[in-house]
Amino acid sequence: MPELFGNPEKPVETRHLPLAERLRPQSLQDFAGQQHLVGEQGSLARADAPLRNMILWGPPGSGKTTLARLLALRSKLHFDTLSATSAGVKDVREVVERAALRRRHSGAGTVVFIDEIHRFNKAQQDALLHASENGTIVLIGATTENPSFEVNSALLSRCVVHVLKPLDPAALGKLIDRALSEPELGLGVGGANLAPQARELLLEDAGGDARRMLSVLEIAADFVAGAPTESRTIDHEHVKRALGRRVLRHDKKGESHYDLASAMIKSVRGSDPDAAIYYAMRMLEGGEDVNFVMRRLAILASEDIGNADPSALSLVAAAIAVVNQIGMPEARYTVCQLAAYLAIAPKSNAAATAMGKAAEIIARTGELPVPLKLRNAPTSLMKDLGYSKNYVYAHDAPDAFSAEHYLPDQIQGERFYEPTERGYEARLKERLEALRRKVAAGQKQSPKGERSA
Repeated sequence: MPELFGNPEKPVETRHLPLAERLRPQSLQDFAGQQHLVGEQGSLARADAPLRNMILWGPPGSGKTTLARLLALRSKLHFDTLSATSAGVKDVREVVERAALRRRHSGAGTVVFIDEIHRFNKAQQDALLHASENGTIVLIGATTENPSFEVNSALLSRCVVHVLKPLDPAALGKLIDRALSEPELGLGVGGANLAPQARELLLEDAGGDARRMLSVLEIAADFVAGAPTESRTIDHEHVKRALGRRVLRHDKKGESHYDLASAMIKSVRGSDPDAAIYYAMRMLEGGEDVNFVMRRLAILASEDIGNADPSALSLVAAAIAVVNQIGMPEARYTVCQLAAYLAIAPKSNAAATAMGKAAEIIARTGELPVPLKLRNAPTSLMKDLGYSKNYVYAHDAPDAFSAEHYLPDQIQGERFYEPTERGYEARLKERLEALRRKVAAGQKQSPKGERSA
C-alpha cells in the first residue's frame, strides 16, 4: 500500500499550518486508504477518464477534500471551493459565473468543490443544477451524512456517489511514521519517537480519522518538545493527556441517529443485552434525547416481545415515568436496566404480525359492515332495525364464553393473532386453541338472556 501522504515540495511558510494540512499528499499516487477508489481497479483510477460530477461520502478525516483537490489537479481543472456553512445562493452564482467566463476566455474547466454539501438548503442546491448539468462546472460535494437523506434528488441524480471508508491502521501507521520522520513538514520535534503503547492508543482512538489522529499526535509532541533530545519519547500518558475527553460524533437528525437506534433495537430483538446497552449508551453519550431512546424501547416492547412477557410493557411505562422524573444523566441507569431486561425477555412478534395482516385485509376489503348483533342500540329505531338483536352477553355463558362469531361475515374465519409457544404466550396459545375448537365445533352455550352492547 502506498504511503498515505507523499513527499511534496515544502510550500512557503507552512510551519504555522496544522500537521494534517502540512502532510497532504501532492498526487494520487501518494494517496492511500481508499484503494477501492484510487487503486488499480478503483472507480477513480483512470487518469484519461473525464471527471464527472460526484458526491464524496465518508467519515471525517477519510480524505474527501484531499481527493477532490488531487482529482482536479490530475484533470488539469481549475479548483474553486465553497463551504456550505458560510456560502449562500449569491456565492454559488458568482462561482458559476466565474467558471463560465473562464470557459469562454481560455477553454479551461472548473471543479467546484463544496464541503459539507449536506448543509446546503434546497435553494442553494438548486442553484447548482443547470451548471453541473451543462458542463459549466464539475461539481464535487463532500459530506459526512448519507446523501440520500441530505442531498435533494434532482442534484443527486446528476452525481455519482463515491463512498470513502475510515482509514485502516496500516495507512494510519504509515502516516504516523511520516510525521515522525519528515524533517520539514512533520512534527518538527527533533529526535521525537513514539512508544508502542502510545502508538496503539493513537490508532485505537483515531477511529479511521487521520486528521484527528495527527492533531492528537501534534499536541502530544508539544509535551516533549522542551525535553533533552535523547528524552523525547511520546508515551502513553502524553497521548492520553492530548486526547482529553472524547466527544462522540452523533448527529441527532442524521444517519448515525438512525443507525444507532436500529442497532439497539436489533440487539434487543436478538437477545443480546451487552450490545443493547452499548448502543443505548452510544446514543446517550453522543447527546441523544433520552426520550427518543425510551420511545424506541416502548415500541419494541409491543412489537418484539408482546405477550411472551406482558410485564415488559408495564416495565417500560414505569421506566418512562422514572426517566421523566429524574432526567439525565441519572436516567442512564434506568435506560440500561430496561434495555437489559427487554433483551433477555422471551420474544414474540405475534401481535405485530396480527396488526399487519389486519391492516392488509382492511386495505383490501374496505369498510365492511359491522354485524347487526354487535351494534349498539341506544334508540328504539335502532332496536327495530335489528341492532344488537341476538347478541349473547358472554358473562351469561359458562366460563364467560359463548362461542359466537364476531368478524364481519365477508371475512369470517380469518385468523390474525397466532400466539407463539414462547414465554407467557404459550399459555395464551393453549387457551386460544381450546376456544377456537369450541367455536369450530359449534359448542354454543344457552344464554340466560340477551343484552345490549
